[in-house]
Formats: sequence, C-alpha cells, structure tokens
Amino acid sequence: MAIELNAEIRKVAGKGAARAVRKTQNVPAVIYGEKKEPVAIELNGREFGMLLKTPSLRTKLFQIKTSSGTEDAMLMDIQYHPVTDAPIHADFKRIDVKRPVNVTVPVEVVNAETSRGLKLGGVLNFAVRRVALRGLVNDMPEKIVIDLTSLNIGEVVHGTDLVLPNGIELGLHQAELAFVTIGGKMPDEESKPGAPAAKK
Repeated sequence: MAIELNAEIRKVAGKGAARAVRKTQNVPAVIYGEKKEPVAIELNGREFGMLLKTPSLRTKLFQIKTSSGTEDAMLMDIQYHPVTDAPIHADFKRIDVKRPVNVTVPVEVVNAETSRGLKLGGVLNFAVRRVALRGLVNDMPEKIVIDLTSLNIGEVVHGTDLVLPNGIELGLHQAELAFVTIGGKMPDEESKPGAPAAKK
C-alpha cells in the first residue's frame, strides 16, 4: 500500500531557501527522475519525523501530493542534523510503478533456538545482512527471512537459497553470496548419548 504524503511546492530553491524552510520546523525535499525537471518541495516536519519510524521505509511507494498533482516516488536519501538527528533534507526519486526497481532490504534469521546445527554445538555466522532485490515496488518485501531450523553444521545459505516473493528477483552479484553459515565440527559418534564406549 502506498504512503500518501502531502507537500508544498517551493518556489525558490537553494541553500538559503532550504534554511528558511527549516526555521519553520519543516523539511525541504526534492523529487527528481524519470527525465523530468526536479521539483523542490516542503514537508511538514512533525509528520515526516513520525513517518521515519516506519520500518523499511525505503522499500515503500510514496504518493506525494502537491498543488501540481500526485507523483509516484521512492525515498532515496535523508540528511540528518549532526547534533539533533532531526531530518533536514530528503530526496525522492520518481518511479513508474509498472517497471521494476532495485531495492536493498534487510535479511533476518529466525528459529535459532531450534536450529539443528546450533543444537549440536555449531556457531552461527550471519555474514550478509542486506540483500539487493529487483521487482515491482508494490511486490517488494520489507525483509527476507532465513529459517535456521533445518540448517546443519557445515551448511551454507547462499543467495540462490533465499525464499523470495513471486515476481521478485535477486539483484546483481547476490546469487553466490554466503548469507548464513553454521560453522563447527559434527560431534563424534562415540560422544553421543547411548553410543558404545571406545575400546582401550
């Protein structure tokens, strides 16, 4: 579902104009891309600050409403104040919702407590925590989940092993990445409960 965002068009751009916007506690921003002229806009500072608490915001479709109409866009960059951490500028890129976009989303591991390999004393190596994906913005997941339940010692989860939603593909150079491994050695048979004692 798209995030609707109301904005005012700024008639004057530049650093001085941006500073004037910030003095009103609002956030200057720009919409660019799709071979159209960039548009300088102004966002309600309080509303935008609350919106930034939304998880995986950069995978979302924004519908930015101005006096000139509505623009479909994605949030590309946010600049923060070095002391207060308040947002001081945002960049939005226009998109065509019918064409694929490239997005990076977080990777999450689950069921570590029931993982076969970890129960046997293996060590989890969660090496790659973000994955590049390609697909339509409305089909893009907030995150990709790796289930550790059946993963054994010595096994690896590569990019090609990730479970992706329909219509979503791995981005470039993601297929052979080792996202998760279970390191360690398998226990010796004689160390397992019930195994016959070794002869002296």
